[in-house]
Amino acid sequence: MAFNWTCPHCDTKTTINKDDYLTDDSMLRIKNADGTKYLRVDWIVCPNTSCKKITLYALLHEYNYIPNIWQKGEFIKKWTLLPDTKSKVFPEYIPLALRTDYQEAYSILELSPKAAATLARRCIQGIIRDFWGISKARLVDEINTLEDKIDPLTWKSIDAIRKVGNIGAHMEKDINLIIDVDAKEATLLVQLIEMLFVEWYVHRHEREIKLNAIVGMAKDKDELKKGK
Repeated sequence: MAFNWTCPHCDTKTTINKDDYLTDDSMLRIKNADGTKYLRVDWIVCPNTSCKKITLYALLHEYNYIPNIWQKGEFIKKWTLLPDTKSKVFPEYIPLALRTDYQEAYSILELSPKAAATLARRCIQGIIRDFWGISKARLVDEINTLEDKIDPLTWKSIDAIRKVGNIGAHMEKDINLIIDVDAKEATLLVQLIEMLFVEWYVHRHEREIKLNAIVGMAKDKDELKKGK
């Protein structure tokens, strides 16, 4: 049966058909302390021809014996095995160091919010320095310099996030200093990175493509005119 799906690799919204999808299952009936279990594995190949990457899910259920038949029971847990992080996949024209800090921060959000927030702050500073060429002693000073350079809505979002809980104090310290924040605060910092990647890098790239296309069409038309 076809179903709607968004590829975690290329973020393409698409419909998955039988040719893109394969499922298999395994049943644990050996006596053990945790009880019998049912495991389903789902393989999906992205139908986007410029992607075609593999996504792999594993879903664990209870496995119950009803008179004369074994039956899949209550859902327990789902894992995304490929890609091995739930972080968004951003284009390679965003510097690798920034994408790596973002992915690492995302991967430890629940395990260590403090460490994730430290990586996120380093990534935010790297974005500001790379994209805007702003470099100051403290991250808070670099952010303040942005106010007159960026659109009001983006500034409002940045300003709102940095005033939440301990994030503001976090911005004023050395970026490598680990300061106590909770998971929600660390998540906000990671979401800020995602927004800045899109608002600055992705939108700039898309604008360049459109402008180059316009220049190319104008050049072709001019050459055609001269040929006449």
